[in-house]
Amino acid sequence: MPEFSWPAGAATGIGSLPGTDVVEAQRIVFGELPDLPHLPELPARGPGADLIGRGAGFLVELPVQLYAGRWQMSPRPGKDLRRTGDLLERDLDQATEQGEGFAGTFKVQAAGPWTLAASLDLQIGGRLLRDPGAVRDLTDSLAEGLRRHVDDVRKRLPHASILLQLDEPSLPTVLAGQVPTESGLSAYRAVDGPDAATALRTVVEAVGVPVVVHCCAADVPWPVLRDSRAAAVAVDLSLLKDLDPVGEAIEAGVGLFAGAAPTSPVDGRALTGKQVAERVTTLWSRLGFPAARLAEQVVVTPACGLAGASEPYARAVLTACREAGRRIAEA
Repeated sequence: MPEFSWPAGAATGIGSLPGTDVVEAQRIVFGELPDLPHLPELPARGPGADLIGRGAGFLVELPVQLYAGRWQMSPRPGKDLRRTGDLLERDLDQATEQGEGFAGTFKVQAAGPWTLAASLDLQIGGRLLRDPGAVRDLTDSLAEGLRRHVDDVRKRLPHASILLQLDEPSLPTVLAGQVPTESGLSAYRAVDGPDAATALRTVVEAVGVPVVVHCCAADVPWPVLRDSRAAAVAVDLSLLKDLDPVGEAIEAGVGLFAGAAPTSPVDGRALTGKQVAERVTTLWSRLGFPAARLAEQVVVTPACGLAGASEPYARAVLTACREAGRRIAEA
């Protein structure tokens, strides 16, 4: 059985949190998720703090700008890219301050190449996804940018081990050929699974740290994610239908970031740590793996990002995830 780059019984967040207070967000993360804290994302701060803007900010020599409310490729860096960089720098400064001396595993997140390709516009119109050459350039640029980002975080938290999460919410629609064109009357061609895996693998192999691919969709492309050589896959447990590919990935040594805590209240409240743990152990039991492997191979997380939740609910969810992880470790 492989060794995993997180402690047994760990819990973490997917990435986004509500509000705009960087200091408080980082304090919550280090407080509620001490075994596997992450760099919180606060999209309520506006452009540049959103998934696509922040992800595009990592691109090397491929500048972007906002045009008519959408991110598009740009001939030169401008104020939108500067704002994106300033927001990230502020977040990293706060992580450096509050994480001083931290010696565990710390997770950072960024949009993956396919989600960026499906979301960024070319200057001449249309999504970058339409041009396979442009997608390759973007993938190489992102791989280099994230390698630099990981190196920066390593310098800021010199005692920590770094884990990178690639967010790929658009990957299933890219593979299915369901990303709409500008007119909405047609869609871009489907990307083959092997090509999709190759782009992800380019990033995985460049960054020099273990990579988690997050895809909170009903049709998670398990073969593609396994072929990408990702160390783990993050999913929303409530959306899983076919468990066979999940079991095959776990048997192959892929870690599972189990999205077991809902991002909105159930009957007006958050689930307890016990309830979240039961969701995870029930899945593991259905898969038929030894109980001893559960705490090592699985990390407990919210079902997805928490940007849309209230601040008290988001904190309660992270608390429940932490308690669930500890229950699983002690079982």
